[in-house]
Amino acid sequence: MISPRKLLPYLLALGLSAFVCLTDAALPPVEAQQIAPDGTETAPAKLDLNAASPEQLKSLGLGDNYVRRVIAGRPYTAKNQLVSRGVLPQDAYEPIKERLVAHHSLQEHHSSQEHHSSQQ
Repeated sequence: MISPRKLLPYLLALGLSAFVCLTDAALPPVEAQQIAPDGTETAPAKLDLNAASPEQLKSLGLGDNYVRRVIAGRPYTAKNQLVSRGVLPQDAYEPIKERLVAHHSLQEHHSSQEHHSSQQ
């Protein structure tokens, strides 16, 4: 039989891992306040899923695990692919979806133009 003292480090690591995973989904997004030159508030700028830095994604309230998954899933052609590809659960996507956009990369744009011109 394994002594409780030998199990303690493993149980602590398991508990910490569960806590980190749960807090990734539970954190509310952080709203960045934008101020126009005339002093009025403006809507926060939208983040491009294909170009946003880890820090920018974290500013939405995403935890490290979700940030890694978003970056690993690039490129995106639509922001709803975060849910359809299983990168984010719906409840994590809903609060931030209005602050996201998925622009096509220049490389994708050029390759689609080359493909289109070769068909003519």
